[in-house]
Amino acid sequence: MSSSTYLYTNITTENRGVPVKAVLSMTPTFFFLYVNIVMLFTLRCKVIFRETSRYILFANMLFVDTLSLLICVFLYILAVGRLYFSGIACLVVVVSAGALMRISPLNLAMMSLERYVAICFPLRHVEVITCWRTGGAIIVMWVVGSLNSFADLLTFVMAGSNFGSTWGFCSRNLVFPLKVYNQINTAFSVIYFLMVGVIIIYTYISITMVAKSATSDKISATKANKTVLLHLFQLGIYLASLLHEPLLIVAFMYMDRISFLNVQYVLFVTLLIFPRCLSPLIYGLRDQIFSPIFLYNFTFSFRGTVKPVMSA
Repeated sequence: MSSSTYLYTNITTENRGVPVKAVLSMTPTFFFLYVNIVMLFTLRCKVIFRETSRYILFANMLFVDTLSLLICVFLYILAVGRLYFSGIACLVVVVSAGALMRISPLNLAMMSLERYVAICFPLRHVEVITCWRTGGAIIVMWVVGSLNSFADLLTFVMAGSNFGSTWGFCSRNLVFPLKVYNQINTAFSVIYFLMVGVIIIYTYISITMVAKSATSDKISATKANKTVLLHLFQLGIYLASLLHEPLLIVAFMYMDRISFLNVQYVLFVTLLIFPRCLSPLIYGLRDQIFSPIFLYNFTFSFRGTVKPVMSA
């Protein structure tokens, strides 16, 4: 067998199943992108959504998850198409993806705190949780969530890395290959998730205690308690997504290329795509005010679908 024939056979074997995998992964991704976009539109079309803190935080979470999905789709298309990426462009994508990954759990913490104030301090909720303060909290979230990326960029510049070279397939390991980057990333991840975990657990326990009180609104407290518990569940999923690259490294070391590509596909869907698709299912469809209006917009206002119950 000639070398060209062997190379063609090897590439054909590696690409076997790629179209099917691409369809299976991209179809739900594009569907949830559409869902997120419709939800963002719904949140902008009513005054109550634009002026209520929990809906503002929900919109920020949807916006972050949508950007994360777009970046995942972009990188997946590059990988499937075997397209090379320049250093500076890959740097921007990787830094942006890292910042978005940190902002998502911080947003969960803020949503838990908002429910905590609403249930535990109902008389002061309107005074404490205002639109301006919610906007300021979102700005702080984006700054704090970007600290890890700023540290990576600072180390990148100080190490004298070459921005102009073409490194091939875009990934964090290609942009930040030094061991110090992994140490910085691990340190920030531990701090972020410990902080968010403590906040969510504290608010969950506090709301649970209020729900058992005889003087509390048990229905609202129980619903808020379930919401915070869902926040804790989603935090665990975000934490699992951090295992994506370490698991890929282990798979690359101990598997042949075909098996590695299969594992890479499974990890991509379960750890990167799936967590970003949960937000609309967990939060949007559970809200009795938001859900009817969203479904009305989602189905293009077709006759026979549920109609919005609000006129504002």
